[in-house]
Order: sequence, then C-alpha cells, then structure tokens
Amino acid sequence: MKKVLLLIISMFLFVPYVYAEESNKLAPNAKSAILIEASTGEILYEANSHEKLAPASMTKMMSLLLIMESIDAGVINLDDMITISANASAMGGSQILLETGEQMSVDDLLKGIAVASGNDAVVALAEAIGGTEENFVDMMNKRAAELGLTDTNFKNCHGLDEENHYSSAYDMAIIARELVKHQRILDYSSIYETYLRKGTPKEIWLVNTNKLVRFKSGVDGLKTGYTDNSGYCLTATMQKNNMRVIGVLMGEPDSNTRNNEMSGVLDYAFAQYSLKNILKKGSVVKEIKLNKLKKDKISLIAADDINVIYKKMDKEKEYTPKIKINKIPSSIKKGDILGKIGMYDSKNKLIKEVDLLTNEDVDKLGLWQLFIKYLKEFILAI
Repeated sequence: MKKVLLLIISMFLFVPYVYAEESNKLAPNAKSAILIEASTGEILYEANSHEKLAPASMTKMMSLLLIMESIDAGVINLDDMITISANASAMGGSQILLETGEQMSVDDLLKGIAVASGNDAVVALAEAIGGTEENFVDMMNKRAAELGLTDTNFKNCHGLDEENHYSSAYDMAIIARELVKHQRILDYSSIYETYLRKGTPKEIWLVNTNKLVRFKSGVDGLKTGYTDNSGYCLTATMQKNNMRVIGVLMGEPDSNTRNNEMSGVLDYAFAQYSLKNILKKGSVVKEIKLNKLKKDKISLIAADDINVIYKKMDKEKEYTPKIKINKIPSSIKKGDILGKIGMYDSKNKLIKEVDLLTNEDVDKLGLWQLFIKYLKEFILAI
C-alpha cells in the first residue's frame, strides 16, 4: 500500500515538471529550432537542432553565400549581364519568370533570389559561377564541409524536394552566420517589395516571402522555405542595438504559426541577453620594439572584435587578455600578422583569439643606416 501511495505521489510531482518543460518551448510547433548570437555563434536556445530535415528554399542561403564570395573574389560583378539558359528558365516552384536567352544583371538576379526566392534566378547564377548547376552543387557541399557541417547534404541549389537533400536547423544557422558577414546581402534580404524589368512590358513585382521584414522592426533577413516535405521553414536575422541574432525554425505547420513563433524567439533573445564588446576591431593592442628596421616601434591592432554574450540577470564576468608575439620579420608590410591576442574567462577558458596586425609598412635598414643607428645607441650608452 505504501509503495502504491508513493507511486501516486511521484506521478503528481513529475507531471507538472514535464508540463512546465514542454510549455517553455519557444517554438512548440516547429520540428526543430535554434537561436544563436551572430558575432559569437553562441547558442541561446535549441530544440532538436541537429535533426536532418528538408530545408526547402533555405538551401538558397548556401547558394547566396557562394554568390557573395564570388562577387568578393571578382569572379562575377553586380553589373554583369547573365544570359538565362533553358535549364534555368524551366525551373518550377517559385520563380521570377525568366525566359531562355533573356539577359539579366547579377544585381537583379540577387533581388530575385533574396526577395522572391526565385528558383530560376538561383540556377542562372549557379551556372554563371560553377559552369553547370551540378558543379555549383559540388561547390556548395565542399563549402559545407569547410564550415564543419555534418548534418547537411545538398543535391540542388534551390531547395526543391529531392532524395538525399537535407540539412538541420543548426547547420542552417551556421550558414546564415557566415552569410551575414557579407553585409551587402542584407541590402537585398531587407527589401520588402521591388520591381524587375521596371517600365517594360515584362515588368514584374516582387514581394518578400519573409513578412517579418516589413512587420517586425530590426528584422532584415534572411530566407523562408516551403515544400510539401519540409513544411514551413524560416531563417530570420534581427539586429537591435549592438547585437544581431539568427533564428531558424523548420517544419512549421503554416506560415502564420512560423512567423508568430519566430517573432517570439527573436523577442526572447533581446529580452534575456545582452552583448558586450571587450575588444574592438582595429584598436591598438600593443606597441612592439623593432630592431634593424627603419622604425623603432610599431603598433599592433586587433583583426576582429571580441564580444561576449551574457544573460541580463547574471553578473558580468571579468576577462583576461593574453598576448603572443611572433618572430619579427626583416621587413614589415601593412596587414602582416605579428601575433595573437586571446581573451580568457575566470576559469582560464579561451573565449576567442584574434590576430594582431601591423598598421603600416616598415622597411629594413641598409648597412650604412644600421651602422649609424648602432653608433647613436653606443654614444647614448656612454
């Protein structure tokens, strides 16, 4: 009898706990979810974030990443005119109604991808960069491997359902984090409505598939997705004050639920967390002495920011810098890496390490200049 009574009591104690855990989910209708802070990559919330699911048009984030990297590398330019292939114009699903043989600028094709999720537009740029769509997809998978993504395999560049085409909320967040490093992409993903072929008989009106861009202040991207297999998906990014966050929801039942739950996920981030900059990119970290060079010393600057994220209710932590200086070369060029600075917490855990760069050129001394320098030092030492 006592055992039965104890069992009944334990059940009543356990059930409210389980219910509380379930009710605390930020996106209860999503199959998987994740929320990260962009500059640190720190995970603020996750649920089934490594489950492999169909990513639908969120696939295009990897395509956009390769496109932005190709623009930076000079492989293509925004004003380049791309001739549309029969393969690209034949793409189904969402499209911007490209015609075979038509020419459109890279700039306008990017609008077609970022705003309207045009499958035809992304294939056109994939072919322009990779030569063929198949080769571009190989590039996508190679880039995924470079980013350390283990939940992802791409079979196409647009996201239409295909066997063995999958990703996870976690991997999508990592891709999005890399993508938003290219600030220019936000100029496209933040557009709510625009026109292509303006003033021509083939003019087309584009409206962003991500409604949060218009209806939630601070949201400036990033990519929606939907197929019968994937359900409703969304990767959203929002910036407020000095903090940018990225949320990913996969497998939502409808677009309204997806948007409402994403809005709540983003609000949670800014309600609960703050970001603190403890080292600013470009700031002078250390001055070092030079020998046998035309200057006696040079400043070393931080190559990147070091930020930390903390819960607003928690006490801010103290961090300790540790600097390592490399062997100084015989001549120095602006941008050379001459050391590193790491920031450590109270438990001596490395938070982040960034390169220390030179901010100017310094040539080595000639033999006569070196003799004069040593002579001056000798005279001063007497």
